[in-house]
Formats: sequence, structure tokens, C-alpha cells
Amino acid sequence: MDWDKLRIFHTVGEVGSFTHAGESLHLSQSAVSRQISALEDSLNTRLFHRHARGLILTEQGELLHQTVREVFGKLALTETRIKDSKDRPAGDLRITATMTLGSMWLAPLMERFAKLYPQIEIHMLLQDEELDLAMREADVAIRLWPPRQPDLIQRMIFQAHVHIYASRAYIEENGQLEDLKDLDNHKIITFGDGALMPIPSLNWLVTAGLKAGERRRPFLTINNVFGIFQAMRAGAGIAMLPDYMIGDRPDIVRVLPSIEGPQIDAYFVYPEELRSSKKITVFRDFLLEQIPKTSF
Repeated sequence: MDWDKLRIFHTVGEVGSFTHAGESLHLSQSAVSRQISALEDSLNTRLFHRHARGLILTEQGELLHQTVREVFGKLALTETRIKDSKDRPAGDLRITATMTLGSMWLAPLMERFAKLYPQIEIHMLLQDEELDLAMREADVAIRLWPPRQPDLIQRMIFQAHVHIYASRAYIEENGQLEDLKDLDNHKIITFGDGALMPIPSLNWLVTAGLKAGERRRPFLTINNVFGIFQAMRAGAGIAMLPDYMIGDRPDIVRVLPSIEGPQIDAYFVYPEELRSSKKITVFRDFLLEQIPKTSF
């Protein structure tokens, strides 16, 4: 099978569209379509079901796509190893983290890291879904939960603390809380059900201080942590949030300051194959130097 055709097939399989694949590969839609048709002819089988809304891999297409993903993943790893100088780390470094941790803590550090290692090209992939490190969807992950995939190296790098917060205006209007039972009479903002919770324990307020099996009904649910923060800051209610999102904001107060919420372990995770990668090493060491400077 022709490698150029397989490369195009891999991209089409990832995006599900000749047009979008062409944009990614800098080819016309017709050129992409011709290459896929030629590949199908050489294999004497259909690789895609074509319909008005896009493309869906056939059973044979799924089989080939899985194999091609593995091959290209290994090729990317080989390329990384070749480019990764032992003396001067260089090349692409793809970092994944949750939206809030990545946006509010990690992203502001990247300017400093880039000055230290100008030969490393940083790509941040911020999303709450867990990327497949074994398939090289990213090189390293900063996660607020232990890795679920096997064959990954993990190191707990810090503990994040979550506490109860509200806007100063909300407390002035609705009064201070004396204990957890007072939450029954306040508006609680929680993470929406049915979505992947990127920070454990965000919904602790629903059951805090209650008997087993009892639950409070939240005033507002939002399936985005930054959205919870914005609603809380605007005075919509009380929320459980990690300290690194709050900082020294004068318009936000800590509610029931004697109450400690659950602690969250944060992990630095990367594939076993990248154990000797200089880029991974310098990035890990850089983060370990920055962590003591942050209130988690």
C-alpha cells in the first residue's frame, strides 16, 4: 500500500470529511477523493460509507484505520526520538491538561518555559476529555486523577485544595454561613450531571454535612468549571472550586473557612516510550520548580 495514500486515508478517517482533510493536508477535495478511491481500488474494498453529512468508516476501513493509527503513532515516536537532542532539547512538545488547570495555571507559565527552551515548540491541548497518550495524541498530560491507561509513567506533582467560595456581593445580600447545614438555605452551583467532571469533588456541597443518602438540590448546574466560576463570581450562588482558580481576587470570599474540602492529587503522566525524552525531563523539572510558587 502506498504511504502517501495511507497518510491521506488516516487524515480522512480522523476528520470524517474529504474537504476538511484537504484543508489539513493542503490538497483539494477532489485530489483527496481520488487518492481514497485509488486506495479502495487497490484493496478491492470500500473503506468509507459516503453520505450527505460526511464519511463513516466501513468495517474494513475501521480495521485499516486502527492499524494506520498505530503505525503513524510509532513513526511520530521515532521522529521525536531522532529530534530529541540529549544536550539541547528541541522539537514539538504536546501537552494536554483540563480546560481550567491548563488555562489558569499552566498557560501563563509557558512564556517562561519558552525562554528557557526556545528550541521546543509547545502545543497545548486543553480539553476535559482524556487523550490517549499511548496512541501519541499528546506527549504528556497534567491530570487531576490517576491515569486509567496501562503502561504510563505517573508522578504525583502537587495536591490541589478545593474550598467553598462565593462573591462578596452574594454574602452581603444573603448573609454569612455558620455551618454546613446552612447550605440548605443558600443557592448552590454544581457541575452538571452526565458530563465528565474534570475536577473531582466539585459536587461535594450537594451532600456536605448531610446524612447518608440525603442530597441538596442545586440552584444551578453547569458542565464547565470556568462557567461555575463565572456564575459564582457574578453572585449567582455558592460553589466548590480549586484554590488555583481564585487567587487574590478581592470580590470573592471563602465561605466557612474552617471547612476543608477534599484534596485532589495532580499527576504528571507520559508514555513509557518517552522515559528518556529530554523534552519531557526538562518540562517536568520546570513544573516542579514552579509549583511551590502557586497556591494550590
